[in-house]
Amino acid sequence: MKKVLLILIAAGVVIYAAYEALMFYDNEFLYGRMRETFAVRPHEEPLLIMATGVVPVSGGEMHYRTQKPDDLKSSLEMNNPETINRGQAVYFNYCAQCHGKNHNGNGTVGQSFAPLPTDLRSAKVQDSSAGVLFKNISYGVPDGRQPPLHATITVDDRWRVISYVKSLGVRK
Repeated sequence: MKKVLLILIAAGVVIYAAYEALMFYDNEFLYGRMRETFAVRPHEEPLLIMATGVVPVSGGEMHYRTQKPDDLKSSLEMNNPETINRGQAVYFNYCAQCHGKNHNGNGTVGQSFAPLPTDLRSAKVQDSSAGVLFKNISYGVPDGRQPPLHATITVDDRWRVISYVKSLGVRK
């Protein structure tokens, strides 16, 4: 009986010592804890009310996906220098890895592909309508390596990239 009591007391002491060691470590942890960040307190403040019109009930991505490429038109002024400059920034953020800084398909990632990604200054690309380019950027190229970017790049930024690419002209 004494052995069982001693074992229980020893187990209690070990458990208590382990608990105290864990609490000391937890309180003195160098990098903080998630429970101490703002991100872990989701419902302490009232939820924000979503602005009207944020969630589309008509149009949206399906509108662009189902349209014929030649029927797609940009709402932006495609020759506007601000549109082209923003398109250049978006290009170098999302497209240059494959198509390259010289737009020739020899980017850091693109050079590992066989065949190389399309030269964006080729006559084939430059002669394509903006709607065709929009569809290719948005939904990818069938049997090609162009990934669909409709979930990555906003509609207006896709048009801006097209504006930038078209401003480059045909490579001579």
